[in-house]
Amino acid sequence: MRYLTAGESHGPQLTMIVEGLPSRLPFSKEEVDKQLARRQKGHGRGRRMQIESDQVQIVSGVRFGQTTGAPLSMIIENKDWKKWTEIMSIHPDEEKATKRRVSRPRPGHADLNGAIKYGHRDMRDVLERSSARETAARTAVGAVARQVLEFCGIRVAGHVVRIGSVGTRRLEGWTAEAIAEQSEQSPVRCLDPEAEKAMMQLIDQAKEEGDSLGGVVEVVVENVPIGLGSHVHWDRKLDARLAQAMVSINAFKGVEIGIGFEAGERKGSQVHDEILWAEEKGFHRASNRLGGFEGGMTNGEPIVVRGVMKPIPTLYKPLRSVDIDTKEPFEASIERSDSCAVPAASVVAENVIAWEVAQALLDTFTADTAEDLLREVNRRREEARHF
Repeated sequence: MRYLTAGESHGPQLTMIVEGLPSRLPFSKEEVDKQLARRQKGHGRGRRMQIESDQVQIVSGVRFGQTTGAPLSMIIENKDWKKWTEIMSIHPDEEKATKRRVSRPRPGHADLNGAIKYGHRDMRDVLERSSARETAARTAVGAVARQVLEFCGIRVAGHVVRIGSVGTRRLEGWTAEAIAEQSEQSPVRCLDPEAEKAMMQLIDQAKEEGDSLGGVVEVVVENVPIGLGSHVHWDRKLDARLAQAMVSINAFKGVEIGIGFEAGERKGSQVHDEILWAEEKGFHRASNRLGGFEGGMTNGEPIVVRGVMKPIPTLYKPLRSVDIDTKEPFEASIERSDSCAVPAASVVAENVIAWEVAQALLDTFTADTAEDLLREVNRRREEARHF
């Protein structure tokens, strides 16, 4: 299973193509729209979320509520496009090309590096594609993958564990269903009511100061069969693929699985998960400090992965930069942005992780139809239980 996305932040639309889905998978457009709507919420979002109201259009690959096995193609229209038709024109026009030309790179963005790499004197050709608007496309793709997982009884949930200096303790005993239900009630997708209030105050303060905040999100994937991924080759280790996927999200700079970096502070006896056996469950772990992975493979415990998002670099109190034409110092140009996008990023992270797990599922259990896939997944579960 693979996908491609295309489109610019202020272009007419985002385009997604998903290839490799099994046929006869029950498919809901509304579930994709639900994930897109969740991405647009959250305390600290900017004005663009008041402009865009994302809904996906299914172009191919689905008929009468089921996938056909053909490539699934989708589009999301950019409603803001109407104001940008001249600036984003595909036709040669020197006069239009100079309108809103960007020659001042913003610190923390792809602007300068992309301009040097691709030879652009107008950095709009970089920032339009590097914009976090592309995460809407990845959220839609992940929402498709979630339907594969849910068909096989696998649940994905996410929440915010830190914004700026305000954090929460690690979860114990929460199911994915409980995380999903509780996080939806919070404007910052936090499970701790006291931390939620402090986070919102911190965001409001940053907005007043023209500054921005980052944070940490956590994604949990539950009821995953044993053996997704592989110990045989480095690039087949699923935990490594999840780490790459998490850091590929705009502004994400770090990742940890299970207790992550805490493992470097503890003794081995306080890190590794003891193996138990029970007739009704088969093999399982006494704890889940390793976040559902051993040897690059799932071990049947919930996958737990965290990602850290840096503060958004577009500041209303701009940092210093240098004009690429005049080489004179300037304050960096401002594009419309959020003061804190961590709650929304947790939704993106859920769907990005869902894609990787679904891809690993289909890599492990080759199936042409959804029924074949479910049969093979359940067979593995039974084999593991009676091993």
